[in-house]
Amino acid sequence: MTKTSSSGITRRGLLGAFAATAVVAAPTYANAFGFLRNAGDIRRIQMYSGRTGEKIDMIYWIEGEYIGEAVKEINHFMRDWRNNKTVNIDTRTIDIMAASHALLDVSEPYMLLSGYRSPETNAMLRSQSSGVARNSLHMRGQAADLRLASRSVNQMARAAAACAAGGVGKYSGSNFVHMDCGDVRTWGS
Repeated sequence: MTKTSSSGITRRGLLGAFAATAVVAAPTYANAFGFLRNAGDIRRIQMYSGRTGEKIDMIYWIEGEYIGEAVKEINHFMRDWRNNKTVNIDTRTIDIMAASHALLDVSEPYMLLSGYRSPETNAMLRSQSSGVARNSLHMRGQAADLRLASRSVNQMARAAAACAAGGVGKYSGSNFVHMDCGDVRTWGS
């Protein structure tokens, strides 16, 4: 039960309003996230898009619950920038990204190269590259391609793989790491 003060402000609303000042991410997704359970009750994601110029730095989970409006903003941010189509991004992928970021101990936001991809965009990219899967998890909102200037592809991939919660692909030639919430697997060099 949520208590409401005489001004109509709920505890959850107050936490949401002040969430942007928090600096702790503590995902608990899958077995590997157990080591972060005692780190706090807040999850945060920081990203920017070189394609759109947009930035996001937000708390999306507090006290065991996802913040609906924050997740909607993440869905929009991770849209297919080529056609502005959006889907609901799987929160497990967001959790993997946040946990990996926390393990890397950086304040720099991720550069999002690719989040959701519409089938049309995926087909176009597939026609240009053999590295794009026909049934890519990007088309389900379950994957992200990310880069950090301050960390190598190997460092980012090790952090994501330590979560043991999904797929991790290293693309050293293109300087990015793929993270998804599919089966646990690794690939690339």
